[in-house]
Amino acid sequence: MIFSDSQRKGRSVLEPAPLPGITRNRCLKVLGVDIASDFSVLQHIQRLVTASAQTVYALHVLQSRGLCDTALQHVYIATVIARLMYAASAWRGLASTSEHQRIDSVIDRAHRNGYCAPDLPSFDVLCDDADDELFKAVRLPNHVLHPLLPPLSIASQSYNLRQRTLSLQLPDHTTHL
Repeated sequence: MIFSDSQRKGRSVLEPAPLPGITRNRCLKVLGVDIASDFSVLQHIQRLVTASAQTVYALHVLQSRGLCDTALQHVYIATVIARLMYAASAWRGLASTSEHQRIDSVIDRAHRNGYCAPDLPSFDVLCDDADDELFKAVRLPNHVLHPLLPPLSIASQSYNLRQRTLSLQLPDHTTHL
């Protein structure tokens, strides 16, 4: 698979000649997330929206059979919200505004039908909270990703300034403009 930037129109990379026995794909599925060769996640979001609509229909059937609202909300969070949040840190930066709106419409539809609590935050807020929790966990010394963090900033140790949210050192500048 060859990744290309869809924003740059003038630069196009010539693809190598196809090799026998090797098929070319325009979309790659990594840990359940579909990423296209132009870094688009449209196919992944379409799959999420379709699966969420099917789950909402199942919740509608359960509601018509007498399942209480509290149980419906638990099932919605455990199925739809969990599916939307899976690996969202990896793909949500690649999603366009219209794709974010499609995901927000899934949650808005659940609000209207009473399948989720009215105080459930938006998808972006849920992702931001999940990212913050992950970063808090990674900053603990016993976390497996902790050695990948940059060293502590020297400035935060020698000055008595305002409280900083992060006490890590920025990476060295490696490019020249």
